[in-house]
Amino acid sequence: MGDIWLISDTHFNHTNILKFVDNTTGDLVRPGFNDTEDMDQHMVDCWNSVVKHGDKIYHLGDVVLGQHEEEWMKTNWPKLNGKKNLILGNHDNYKMLARGGFFSNIYESRDLREFGLLLTHRPAHDSQLWDFTNNRPMKSCHGHIHQRHSPSANHINLSVELINYTPVNIEDLRIYS
Repeated sequence: MGDIWLISDTHFNHTNILKFVDNTTGDLVRPGFNDTEDMDQHMVDCWNSVVKHGDKIYHLGDVVLGQHEEEWMKTNWPKLNGKKNLILGNHDNYKMLARGGFFSNIYESRDLREFGLLLTHRPAHDSQLWDFTNNRPMKSCHGHIHQRHSPSANHINLSVELINYTPVNIEDLRIYS
């Protein structure tokens, strides 16, 4: 079995995200890209630099936005390595993504108790971060809040802006051996 990787909030094909600014600093959320094609290609390159064909990847939501989403997915999604799984984000077009067969599985959330992790799109409430089966705490791996840091030490923000646009290996996040 290959490695397991996590990433969130790619917003592939989303023209307007290149105009978004941080409301506290006034800085662009995604600086340095000429256009969406430049941004998308950078994320594809970063993804494929670590994810291999036999690996599993969980995308924690907000995959693709903008005009012609389905066409973008049909053309570009196969370029990304790995067996892809989706945790639904607030901007994901569930019907299109399910109909297109782009993901092996689509979840609202996913417990990975063996790693001590709960995968969600939005940061999970602390009350959800307890593994009752094994009587131990868990951490919330999430996205949604982009460049902002997680609300507590019990949360790990995997939005692309904070992970250098590159998926993170689950072994680097594991809290139990």
